[in-house]
Amino acid sequence: MSTKEKSLNSQKRLSGFIVNGVLILICLLWTIPTIGVLITSFRDSKDIFTTGWWTVLPHQAYLQTGEVKVNPDVDVDGPITIEGVTHTFVEWREGVKMPDGKKLTWYGNKRTRTLIMEEQKFQWFSVNLTMDNYKNVLSGQNFSYKDAQGNEIVRQGSNLSTAFLNSVAVAIPATIIPILIAAFAAYGFAWINFPGRKFFFTVVVALLVVPLQLALVPILQDYTKLNLNGTYLAMWLAHTGFGLPLAIYLMFNYISTIPRDILESAFIDGASNFTIFTQLVLPLSVPALASFAIFQFLWVWNDYLVALVFLGDQNRVVTVALAAMVGEKGQDWHLLTSGAFISMILPLIIFFALQRYFVRGLMAGSVKG
Repeated sequence: MSTKEKSLNSQKRLSGFIVNGVLILICLLWTIPTIGVLITSFRDSKDIFTTGWWTVLPHQAYLQTGEVKVNPDVDVDGPITIEGVTHTFVEWREGVKMPDGKKLTWYGNKRTRTLIMEEQKFQWFSVNLTMDNYKNVLSGQNFSYKDAQGNEIVRQGSNLSTAFLNSVAVAIPATIIPILIAAFAAYGFAWINFPGRKFFFTVVVALLVVPLQLALVPILQDYTKLNLNGTYLAMWLAHTGFGLPLAIYLMFNYISTIPRDILESAFIDGASNFTIFTQLVLPLSVPALASFAIFQFLWVWNDYLVALVFLGDQNRVVTVALAAMVGEKGQDWHLLTSGAFISMILPLIIFFALQRYFVRGLMAGSVKG
């Protein structure tokens, strides 16, 4: 191997190392906060208010070994002396390191008269994880927990399980219906000659740039006249209309790349357009169908505006329920993170189940010739 070839190979290895390193760094920057939110969703509310999520991992930290009670006759409004060490309430609240190496931290407000005794040790993994956060978010019953000051807080569950089922009832039909209609339309635009074909396809492409917000008020007026507000049918029709332009365009680009010889052979054998579509075109278009299914499902599942306008609180979906949780439980991180991950479960399953078709469908029709 010549010196020039060795130099080129070394440059390729270096460039590959740099590219892979940058990609790994981006992945870490993206996943570390997500992991933190996931761990937070399983932690107790008391732990969330006092320590960071990374304390679940191996680390050197102060571990609680006991409690110290302050005598009732001690004035907590002035300097407080404990085991020969005097500090103010604020300083005890922040934590004071004692001469023997232990740390005393005042727990809650002044009325508790309780200090937590901690010793610095190496902890491998924190097992103080719980499923109560998810139970409280999914149910609609009352539950209680203690905040950072030690006060007992009573909350009502967000009943996210019902909202989850409502989102499923909206998203699945709103994904399947436009896919079926778009597949038929794309086949017609690609392989059937009829008057006005180019004009109608141009209209479909032009609809891609029309913001859906422009259509909300007219559609809402029509739904009011037809008594469709607050129904699943209203959501199915709205999402079908908003998703059809992209679906038709994506399916057209893929179906038009199917070799003409296959369709002509089927025509010679006496197959009708419907037979060709169901027996040939649909099986060959699975990558494009799966690609659009991912787009449409994620868009419908994460939609907030359309659901708020056409459904409201009558059949609350996950996005509307999460928005309500932010307003009602904005300080309850353990509940918000649990609700966030509940809303992510089904989209992640759909994406990973169809990801092998995603790139193929996304590149559909991008290369001609």
